[in-house]
Amino acid sequence: MRHRNSGRKLGRKASHRDALWNNMVTALLTYGRIETTEAKAKELRMFAEPTINLAIGVNDVIAKGDAATPAEKAKLLHARRQARLTVKTKGALERLFSEIGPHFASRKGGYTRILKTRVRKGDAAPMAFVELVGLNGQPTAA
Repeated sequence: MRHRNSGRKLGRKASHRDALWNNMVTALLTYGRIETTEAKAKELRMFAEPTINLAIGVNDVIAKGDAATPAEKAKLLHARRQARLTVKTKGALERLFSEIGPHFASRKGGYTRILKTRVRKGDAAPMAFVELVGLNGQPTAA
C-alpha cells in the first residue's frame, strides 16, 4: 500500500530522482522555461516553488543592502545556503535572488505555469512546458 507516500517514482531510484529535480529546478531558474513530460512537470512544481519562496522571504533584506542588521544578513546567508541545496549553478542562484525573488515578492504562490504541448513521437509521452509566470523566459548569460 502507498498510504502517505506522495510523489511519482518515475521509474528511478531515490538518489536519481533527487538529482533529476535539482537539475530541473536549476534549468527552470536559468532559462525561465523548459520542456519535459507532463508527469515530471507536475512534480517539478513541488520543488521549484519552495525554492522560489526562499528568495522571496529575504527580498526585503536584499533591498536594504549594507543597511541590514547582522541578524538579517545571517537570515540571507541561511536562505542562500538552503537554496544552494537545490540550485546547482552559481548563475541560477544569482538569478534566483536578484531577479526572480523580487519579481514574485507580491505573489503568494503559483510561480510556475504548465502548458501542455504535444505527444512525443518516440514513446507517445505527453509533453509540457513549465515556465515561470510573468518572466519573459530569456536565459541569462551563463
